[in-house]
Amino acid sequence: MAELESVVRTQPGDLVGSSLGPEGGRRILRSETLLVLALSLGASGVSSLISFIGSLTRPGGLKDQAATLNGSYAPGRPWLDLAWQLFGIASALVPVLLVAHLLTREGAPGLRALGFDRTRPGFDLGRGALVAAGIGSAGLAFYLVARASGFNLTVVPESLPEVWWKFPVLILSAVQNSVVEEVIVLGYLLRRLDQLGWGPMVALAASSLLRGSYHLYQGIGGFIGNVVMGVVFVLLYRRWGRVGPLVVAHALLDIVAFVGYALLAGHVGWLPVPDKG
Repeated sequence: MAELESVVRTQPGDLVGSSLGPEGGRRILRSETLLVLALSLGASGVSSLISFIGSLTRPGGLKDQAATLNGSYAPGRPWLDLAWQLFGIASALVPVLLVAHLLTREGAPGLRALGFDRTRPGFDLGRGALVAAGIGSAGLAFYLVARASGFNLTVVPESLPEVWWKFPVLILSAVQNSVVEEVIVLGYLLRRLDQLGWGPMVALAASSLLRGSYHLYQGIGGFIGNVVMGVVFVLLYRRWGRVGPLVVAHALLDIVAFVGYALLAGHVGWLPVPDKG
């Protein structure tokens, strides 16, 4: 918590050079934040909105359409497909490296300033597992209700071919999602909004709505569910001062969703699958 308090006290001008003054420092911080978002989840939010509009204007209800999260890039060519999968995962992490660079440039200890390090592994793993257990069951129930009510597409967590690298890639994809989202939308964005003088509640709303926006391609249910998750994650981050437990929680949620779907789809009646007809 002391780290978060020091963030709030930091003056924008101190981060980018005193010659710019406070207002010049704020302009730099605003531009930097917008650029990071434009290269990552802000762009995903715009893409998700366009996708949602396309789903709304397509014949048929939302639940009759599918949103695939992990699909094949080269069907029938497993080695090329694997190369594309690994490239996609690695390139998605580049904005996180940019955030680490920007934090180091301002004099902070890189991602440690956000509580993303290996100094408290037991705390991060334990709290993360508890959060995942609480959110996971509620999230699944909400998704099933939202889809049955016609507010959500049928989410297909994976449609990868049955090859040896399927489950390792799904796990890597889950970890990549969690690191990118929690480092940028939780730790980095809140730090910058604090430094820019945004109030805690306004910053909470901004982070949570951004999280919901890039899940809008799943439907209204995906948007609302992730906004609620965003509120919970922001409150926990403010309390703990560490993004590490939330990265763990998010990774566990996605691993269970991806791997669980791969193992259960078509074998249990309660799990929706796309209509092959």
